[in-house]
Amino acid sequence: MKINEELSVLFWLYKSKQTKDGMSPIYVRITVNGVREDFSSGKKINVTDWDTKNGKALSTCAEAKAINSYIRKTEAQLEKHFERLKITIPEVTPKMVKDMYLPLQTNKKTLIQACRFHNELFADLVKKKKGSPISLMRYERMQRKLESFLKLKLKINDLALEGIEHSLAEQFYHYLLMTDLGENMAFKYVKILKQVIKKVVDHGWIKYNPIGGFKCPYKDPDREYLEMDELISLYNKVITIPRLMEVRDVYVFCCFTGYAYETVYSLRNEHVYKGLDNRFWISKDRSKTDTDETVPLLPIPLEIIEKYKAHPYCVKSGKLLPVNSNQRYNGYLKEVAAVCGINKHLTTHTARHTFATTVTLENDVPLETVSKMLGHKSIRTTQIYAKITKRKMSNNMQALQDKLFCEKGLLKKSL
Repeated sequence: MKINEELSVLFWLYKSKQTKDGMSPIYVRITVNGVREDFSSGKKINVTDWDTKNGKALSTCAEAKAINSYIRKTEAQLEKHFERLKITIPEVTPKMVKDMYLPLQTNKKTLIQACRFHNELFADLVKKKKGSPISLMRYERMQRKLESFLKLKLKINDLALEGIEHSLAEQFYHYLLMTDLGENMAFKYVKILKQVIKKVVDHGWIKYNPIGGFKCPYKDPDREYLEMDELISLYNKVITIPRLMEVRDVYVFCCFTGYAYETVYSLRNEHVYKGLDNRFWISKDRSKTDTDETVPLLPIPLEIIEKYKAHPYCVKSGKLLPVNSNQRYNGYLKEVAAVCGINKHLTTHTARHTFATTVTLENDVPLETVSKMLGHKSIRTTQIYAKITKRKMSNNMQALQDKLFCEKGLLKKSL
């Protein structure tokens, strides 16, 4: 039956597969612009009960009502899928239409099933403390965004893995950008989707990853951090409101240790110890990377720890510092910045960047050492935090000048 100028659907008997009792399987043929795709309906009928001209069961057939009802519904559903695909895909193929229809009719593996499978496997690792709960939350968030994308943009609830085209990654990325996500975050979710499909490829669900070739480049953002004079001013500022003073102190502590919010929130007294060098150190496993962040404590963070030893919250909970919830912490930081006259957007991350840039690298602490203290598995990750500032260049050039042009310098004699 020709539905429109591009799409036609035909129901026909596969007579060469006729059984001994005279029953032949009913097949469905989708034709789009002259290109065909067939699939079995899963139903059979006797040849004598089939109306070849009209592609339906004769009224004399006992199963005519059920078969013809299936035919009408299938025609309507195939047309609906075709129209939905045309909204986002310039050249719709009959295979695309078939693959959108079949997941609901067969046991073929689907994209959302793949997400659930991937996340369930990772949840098992989290239970064994071999995976990060934060990563699991991110994977589950990606699944929710993917479900919204399929429903709102493709007008479907799921998609057969075999029906995935390379363009799906580009479409998903564009959808994420339109939801006001930044480029890096949008790419991160597409990267997770690639990871999910790779997992089911490894488990034999499909033969290859159709979006494996989609590139997810990282664009280095302009990350804010405090200059040393701003950090000193923040530390020395007299703040009389207890909740703001506590948030300021926790923030300064992070600036001198490099700890992210989730780490400083979970710090306890037992994480502080005296090392072989007779100095105080602090060490905490970082759940995100399953590595430890071990940092020798400078005088200022030591002073802050001492300040809150007798704080009621710390005494009762055994926590090292009085840390608010993430939302309150970031909210109070805005007030702290205003009180201290700092015209920068202070967040849970800017302290970590301040440690990496202002406190350590500008003072010639090697990148490898900074990477270890930040709990990174790769120096590449540390380089995202590290900034080559004008002060760093000035310090390096001054050291070079002192070396070359001092009394015993190589170039002193030539002047």
